[in-house]
Amino acid sequence: MIKLSVVVPVRDAELYISDALTSLVRNARRDFEFIVVDDGSVDATGQIIEDFRDDLPGLVVLRNETPVGLADARNLGLSLASGRYLTFMDGDDWLAPGYLADLLGAIERLSCDFVRVDHVQAEGRRRVIHRAPLAIRDTVLKPRDHILPARSKTMVDYPYAWAGVYHRDLGDLLTFPGHLHTAEDRPWIWRLHRQAASFAVVSLAGLFYRRMVAGSLTQIGDARQLHFFDAFDLVFADLEEEFTPKAVRMFCALLAHHLELRDRFSPELRTRFEERGAAALRRLPADVLAETRLDPERDEILRRLLEAR
Repeated sequence: MIKLSVVVPVRDAELYISDALTSLVRNARRDFEFIVVDDGSVDATGQIIEDFRDDLPGLVVLRNETPVGLADARNLGLSLASGRYLTFMDGDDWLAPGYLADLLGAIERLSCDFVRVDHVQAEGRRRVIHRAPLAIRDTVLKPRDHILPARSKTMVDYPYAWAGVYHRDLGDLLTFPGHLHTAEDRPWIWRLHRQAASFAVVSLAGLFYRRMVAGSLTQIGDARQLHFFDAFDLVFADLEEEFTPKAVRMFCALLAHHLELRDRFSPELRTRFEERGAAALRRLPADVLAETRLDPERDEILRRLLEAR
């Protein structure tokens, strides 16, 4: 019986996919499966994956001829997963030896819907541990209880799907909004914390998240960045009133961040982004928006956006 399924979407990552798959070899067990979704790569990624067929037991390879994006690639992997538990890894990241066994051990020991973990941010040779924003560890809790307070960093501010392990019985709560090509993890983490019954955080940091990768959407200012607004439309849809101040504050902070980086946009895309940003701000509850304060610099960015648009 397969205990753990690892879903690995990847596209055009020939420089990194060997590191990712080698780390999976060092984590492999007979009751693990590794579902690699090659999302229309046009470089050597596909061939490198094929080279690992004999070395990585439990390897399942799927290939999309036409890229569908990270969310749908993950969903495809999820649809074929047979494990009792699920986790994710991106094709440009890697795992410490033994990490997956520790991850599985945590959720089996705690017997909850999902477990969230810390991770290591890797930029060149620099390594920094990033902690999940909850000090309570190894204790089963209610996810809804850790969405608030609005002004503090909470678990919904830590959206990374790969920073955790999830019970397969969560079903559709694990799927991503497939039409989104960025920010797909924002409505995903909100839905998970609003609707799942139990979770825990453990002090485990064995996933290495590679930052500043060329080709990553965090580095590219194309039209897919407009999906940020679609993602938050999903967050706000049917949102309970008690959580509205938190969601508004998160949206404003991320919008200001995008606007600080607006020079990566073409003039036409910058105009579209600013128009959608101003329209989105005006749709928010006026009283909640008026009470939302970030810092003087970001507050001024949002004020200028509303005045200009």
